[in-house]
Order: sequence, then structure tokens, then C-alpha cells
Amino acid sequence: MSAPNAGDTAWVLVCAGLVLFMTPGLAAFYGGMVRTRNVLAMLQQNMIALGVVSLTWVLVGYTIAFGDDAGSGLFGNLELFGLTDLKVPPAPNLHVVDGRITIPTLAFVLFQMMFAVITPALVTGATAGRLRFGGWVLFLAVWSVVVYAPIAHWLWHPGGWLAKFGTQDWAGGLVVHASAGAAVLAVLLVVGRRRDWPHTAAPPNSIPLTIVGAGILWFGWFGFNGGDGLQANGLAAQAVLNTHLAAAAAMLVWLALERLTDGHSTVVGAVSGAVAGLATVTPTAGYVNAASAVAIGALAGLVCHFALKLKYLLRLDDALDVLAVHFVGGMLGTLLLGLFGNRGVNPLGADGLFLGGGGGLLWRQLVGVVSVVAFSFVLTWLIAAGVQALIGLRVPQADQERLDQAQQGADAYHLGGVTSLTAPGAPRRRTAAAPAGEPSVPPGQRVRVVTTLLEPDPAANSADLRDVLLAAGAISVIVSDAAVATTTPQASLLPRGYWQDQPLSARLRVTVLVGADGVGAVLDELDRMGARRSDTFVQEAERVQS
Repeated sequence: MSAPNAGDTAWVLVCAGLVLFMTPGLAAFYGGMVRTRNVLAMLQQNMIALGVVSLTWVLVGYTIAFGDDAGSGLFGNLELFGLTDLKVPPAPNLHVVDGRITIPTLAFVLFQMMFAVITPALVTGATAGRLRFGGWVLFLAVWSVVVYAPIAHWLWHPGGWLAKFGTQDWAGGLVVHASAGAAVLAVLLVVGRRRDWPHTAAPPNSIPLTIVGAGILWFGWFGFNGGDGLQANGLAAQAVLNTHLAAAAAMLVWLALERLTDGHSTVVGAVSGAVAGLATVTPTAGYVNAASAVAIGALAGLVCHFALKLKYLLRLDDALDVLAVHFVGGMLGTLLLGLFGNRGVNPLGADGLFLGGGGGLLWRQLVGVVSVVAFSFVLTWLIAAGVQALIGLRVPQADQERLDQAQQGADAYHLGGVTSLTAPGAPRRRTAAAPAGEPSVPPGQRVRVVTTLLEPDPAANSADLRDVLLAAGAISVIVSDAAVATTTPQASLLPRGYWQDQPLSARLRVTVLVGADGVGAVLDELDRMGARRSDTFVQEAERVQS
């Protein structure tokens, strides 16, 4: 038996690190899309998978997925329980490679662990704002063993029944995306909808965070698809190239459709299309050529974009469109392999319909889709319903809009419209404050309080606002955030082509303390800043003596 190949081993270990990096990338991608008060909860729901699933994988998940087949093709035996008696090196005939693969079994264990970690984490995007943390942890532990590991055995172990049947899945169109998508359907039936859905939508709290997360996902996907041949060779290069090309093509198609349907090509649409292309090319990356990868990506951008309406047709509150991007993308790519499969790229593959292979591969891919989706949906519903009955999976409705405080007692952000106002001048070291001057109005004398509302933009420079009002006679100026009810709701464009009518509009509340003689001048300055007299109030007040 050959010694482990250093180059192949190094490549697989690097790819394992890239796939691990995708989990915090997914956390950022989803975290930027949820409400401000649910950001920490979303980040934690993703990151906790690294802890929970890593341990379940080592204890029992790996042996179910890649232990010697128990005889039925459904799952492996428990011989490798806890990794106490591994066959090393090299790895046995696993996955889609032949006996020339020589990497340590532990490298394969680590690489496959990262797939097991990120797969259930995909569910959190659909259930945003509704998961109880303890219930989610229990769900992760059970699902990774009962659902994910058997499906991995079916397709990625030579003795798996779908592998022997001839169904192909290069890097997880079925094992990852279709299984997670079916799980989304089942979990949504258990946790239900958010309050007032679909009549209210949740605007993203940080689109830049989402874009950073998408970039990490794109980068990590090179390891996701590039390492599945377990060798650093031309096939790995082909898989990485196909991954990138499909994402690029899907991005452009999605942007074109956004422009046609909504009038704007958005950055969120760009990364949504890219992720759809990445999910769709995943089952095909090591089996098709570059031209086919471009076609697959273009079809992904087209089909997944229109699949955004799927959640409304099914009446399922899929918060961040996991069904449209991952579920539809994974199934689509699996079926497209039946059309574009090319043995010239990978002799271990099969020719698809467009390459003269007939409809045999397409039929085998269809059987794989139906089997994986049905298995994952039924088992996931049983697990989710059991967790809900045992300790609860859905959070109380009152906590849906404040998960960070309810679950962690903390907030992700501490910035509002007031603290984000700008002022001129370069940063400087703090110096001792100058002694405050005597108030212009003696204690006990009557003064006036002027209160009004301003649009944020005209008052964006805090120094100008202060200086103008003080020059007009103001004694003190207080600025705070406010929301104003509007008679005509303002239409606001949300990511991925959704619109939301907002009956409350953001304003700045300006409260000015001024002597009676200065009220007129202060009102004039506020008028120049866009204040309306109908929103402005003048009240008598008395300066309190300290």
C-alpha cells in the first residue's frame, strides 16, 4: 500500500480550512440580512454548529456515513465509533475516487466534517427570528446523525445504495443543499411564520456585512468543490474553475432580471445570484467542462430568481430565501448533471443527455432527488416536532423581534441616527473641557422649549446644527431619534426585489431651550432646515435652580 501523498494531503487539509471558513461566512451573510435586534442570535445559531456537529461527527456521524456498509446500502456500521480504530493510511475507497488516492484517513474525516457542520446551518436563514437556542442545539445534534450521515453514506460511500445505483453528487447538491432544503420545508411547518408575515418584511440591518459574508462563501466554495476529488490535480483545477464560472454567470443573469423586473440591479441581487450559481454547480463541478459550467450558472440565475415566489405559493415564511437559492439550486444542479455530464472531464462520471449518454443518468439523478428530499423531509419533521414537544424549538412570539436581548442580554449595535451625525475637523486627542459659561437665562426665569422634527439629511452635520441654533439664541440643543406616522406609507425597496410599505418614517427630534426673545430666530433657522410649523411646538418652561 502506498504512503500518503504529501501534496494531496496538503490540498485536502487546505480545502477543509476553506470549508470551515464558510460557516462564519454564512453567519455574516445571514446576520446582515436580519433585523438589528436579532443579529447576535443569528450569528450564534450558525457558529454553534461548529461545536455541536464536530463532536457528533467524530463520535458517530463519520462511522454511519463512511464506515463499512452494514449490508443494506443505507448506513455504515459502528466499527469506527469515536474514531478509536481507524484504518490508516491511506483512506479506503471512499467518495468518487479510485484506489490511487493516498491521503490519511484523518484528513478525509476532517474534510467531510466541515460539510456536516455547514449543512444544517443553512436552515437558520429560513427560520430567522423564530428559533429557541436550546432547541436548536438539540436539533443540530440529532439531525446531523439521523439525517445527514445516512444521506452521505447513500451517495459518497461506494456501498451506498444511490452510489451503486449510479446517482452522482460531486460535492453536495443532494447531500448538502437538497437535504437542507427539504429540512427547511419541514422545520418551517413546525416553527410557523413570523408575526404579521407576509404583510410585513424585515429590512436588512447591514448589507455590507452580507456582502462580506457572501465573499467568504465564494472564497470557501473553492475548497468545497475543489477538494472533493481528494487530489491536487487537473480535476481539482477544473472543479474550482467551474465553481467560479457558474457563480459569475448566475450573478450576471440575476442582475439582468432584477433590472428588467424592478428597475435596479442591486448588490444584494449580485451576491444572491452568485450563491445560487455556487449551489447549483456543486453537484456537477467535477463532472462537466467550463462551457457547461457557464450554462449551468446562467440557468441557476434564471430559475432561482423566479423561485423567490415559491415561499408565497407554499405559504411558508422562508425569511432569507433558502428554498429559492439552496433547495432549488441543489435540485436543479443535480438534474442538470444528467444533461451536461461529461466522461471526458472525469472518467468516473457518466455522459449526460447532451453528450450522447441518453437519459439514463438523468433518470438516476431524478431518483436521487426524490429519495433524498423525501427522506430528509419526513425525518426532519419528526425531529423538529419532537424537539418542539420536548423543550421547544420556536421562541415565544414576544421575543421574535428582540432575540439578542432575550437570548444573550446584549445588542449587536449601539448606534442610532444621533450618534452617527457627522461633524467637521480631524480626530484629535481629548483635552480638558473649557469651563462652562454662565447660563444666559438666570435660574427661576421663564424660558421656552421649542420641539420640532427634521429630516435626517438636512441636519446631517451636528456642528452646523449646533452652531446655527446657538447663534440664534438657543441655550441648549438636544437631538434624538424619532419615527413619524405617515398618511401615505412610503414604499421601500428590500433585497431580492421585495417591497415594503413603511407607515413610519425616520426623523430627528430637535429640542431647543431658548429665552423668550430668541424663539423667533430659532424658529426661522429650523424652518430653513426643513422643519414644518405643523410639527413644531413651543412651550413655556422654567429653568431649575441647582
